[in-house]
Amino acid sequence: MEKHYRINITLPGSISEELNHVAKELNDKKSSIIVKALELYFDELDIVIAETRLKELEEGNEELVQAEEVWKDLGLD
Repeated sequence: MEKHYRINITLPGSISEELNHVAKELNDKKSSIIVKALELYFDELDIVIAETRLKELEEGNEELVQAEEVWKDLGLD
């Protein structure tokens, strides 16, 4: 089971109200809804990061490193 950490956050009133409404509507905990929302957002960010790296590669600002070289550097060859 994954360890959970308590954090304190401040939300704009409109977001807090919507979170309360959704939690009540779904009969779910607000923390659970926030976790699911962040997971979706992180997935979107992964796409943005991947697209940025691909663009940098296409523009010649980044270089590819062969997997074999990475494994060797990590001692996994």
